[in-house]
Amino acid sequence: MSSHTCPAVPVVHEGPLPAPGGGSLWAERSGTGSPVVLLHGAGMDSRLWDAVVPELARHHDVIRYDARGLGRSTAPERPYSDVEDLRAVLDHFGLRRAALVGLSMGGETSLDFALAHPGRVGALGLVGASVSGHLWPEDSQSVAYAAARRERDAAALAALELSVWASMGRTAPGGELIEAMVMDNARRRIVSESYLAYSPDLNAEAQLGDIAAPTLVIHGDRDHPEIGAIAKRLVADIPGARGEVIPDADHYLPLRTPERLAELLLGHLARRRIR
Repeated sequence: MSSHTCPAVPVVHEGPLPAPGGGSLWAERSGTGSPVVLLHGAGMDSRLWDAVVPELARHHDVIRYDARGLGRSTAPERPYSDVEDLRAVLDHFGLRRAALVGLSMGGETSLDFALAHPGRVGALGLVGASVSGHLWPEDSQSVAYAAARRERDAAALAALELSVWASMGRTAPGGELIEAMVMDNARRRIVSESYLAYSPDLNAEAQLGDIAAPTLVIHGDRDHPEIGAIAKRLVADIPGARGEVIPDADHYLPLRTPERLAELLLGHLARRRIR
């Protein structure tokens, strides 16, 4: 966690909201100003944003939520869509339009949502983002991940997550919280991913030229090499997109370097007021 402190910002809402098809999504809302929704990555939860929310909420109406089956959201019992869940969050809070800031899977969901509902996205912040339609290289890590999922081996999945994506280790900033999040969510992740509705129609990588929202692409210099390759593609293909590389950060960038991330996001959002 960062040692940087910000004035406390009151939490306006904290608790469950209805999820499409049943169950609930846990969400928190704090701050005032133009709305910003934060989306975490696979196997994580909204604690990913703990060190960033205080600064963002000094300037914006900030909503963060736990994706289906992770954190304090309920486990799915039928197929679900991350894009529809995001729409449910916006609708619940009465937001016609918002900026979306997503890490990894959260960035992928943000892109898919921006293509499906372009009028509802005022700006995009893509942090270590993945993108639907991208063909990941098959290597020993991807084979091990597939085996852990197939065998429903939560311990193996958590160990892979920490070694591959949190490569800076437990002693780096945010390390203890990262380890706790990954361990807490490993078994939940296996369940939720088994119900995640796969749609071959989702191929944002082939439609990046249709993204109309002002876009900032950020990744850490110690993230997985494929994330760097995706970031270059996003900057090249999304009209007007800007790219930033943050030093001394792996995939868990919001907990590794929260001050620099908040600075970049606030600068990007200030250029485009979202209403």
